[in-house]
Amino acid sequence: MKSASRTLPLILAAIVAGVIYFVGVRPRLRASAELADRERALNHPPVNVVIAHHAALANEIILPASLQALEEAPIYARTDGYLAKYLVDLGDHVKAGQALAIIDGPEVDQQLNQARAALEQARANFELARTSAVRWKDLGTQNAVAQQEVDEKVAALAAREADVHAAEANVARLGQLKDYQTITAPFDGVISARNVDIGALISAGGSGRELFRLAQIGRLRVYASIPQAYFNSVKPGLAVDVMVNEFPSRVFPGKVVRVAGALDAATRTLLTEVQISNENGELLPGLFGQVRFKLRSGEPPLVIPSNAVILRSDGTFVATVDAANALHFVKVKLGRDFGTTVEITAGLADGATVVANPNDALSDGQVVEPLAPAPVKKG
Repeated sequence: MKSASRTLPLILAAIVAGVIYFVGVRPRLRASAELADRERALNHPPVNVVIAHHAALANEIILPASLQALEEAPIYARTDGYLAKYLVDLGDHVKAGQALAIIDGPEVDQQLNQARAALEQARANFELARTSAVRWKDLGTQNAVAQQEVDEKVAALAAREADVHAAEANVARLGQLKDYQTITAPFDGVISARNVDIGALISAGGSGRELFRLAQIGRLRVYASIPQAYFNSVKPGLAVDVMVNEFPSRVFPGKVVRVAGALDAATRTLLTEVQISNENGELLPGLFGQVRFKLRSGEPPLVIPSNAVILRSDGTFVATVDAANALHFVKVKLGRDFGTTVEITAGLADGATVVANPNDALSDGQVVEPLAPAPVKKG
């Protein structure tokens, strides 16, 4: 009983001390700590910082592209008539000069026969005029006829000669139209479209119906648009890889053959033509694919996050933090914009500590509390 009576006051004293701590002392300590934190934040505001670094351009880029035939041409008729027969069909491989179709044009045949008869008539008139001119010249030398009559005969001979030349030209023109009744291939390729059937009315020229479409697929063109940041690295002769989803384990080698002389003002990209071999015809024009450009290494740019740039009326600045955690505003010059990062061409050293997303409350010379550097995506 005596030990219990001595322990009870100790327990009560401990309870009272705990109540005093949690009710009075602890809140005061917490308030003092929060006040100290606020004072420190006001005097040394925390800022997120990053390290300016040289980030090399990617040694390769992959761009979407569309495969096209090296040459593709619509085939039209050069003469009127009806399609008598077609000799090739969709998907057929043809050689240059091979007949594709035959046009039946009876009107052209009749016109050609008439032109040939007119030519014979012109030649007969020419012979008659030549004989008369020779005879009248002989009479003129004998003063048997007037010189004016001799000149008239000579002029008539020249007119008949011109008639012969005109008739020959007309025969040649109609002969060409006759030859055009056989449609031929202008180059080696594959028939990618046939748009007429036997008996169809054919009209000459581009206003008529397209008879066939011929594509040369032994080599393919691939066009891609190079972003402005990489245009200096893309030159004719650069090796590339063309990839098509339908051939997941295949890479088709190609080369850059030409580049446009100017960037597209709307997209800031450079149109580039790549050619690849397709001798076995595995790839077809119109396929969608990707082009992987193996870029030559260039001078790596010094980059910082885009949100670290401060634009003012007197120039472009960034906020840097020195070894004493003092803030300084440094004037810089911008280079290429890589999206999330931007290139600095002057005013900033490699490895400088830069404030990310600085606010307007910061002032030059102010001591700050730099937080752990935020990760930077390389440009």
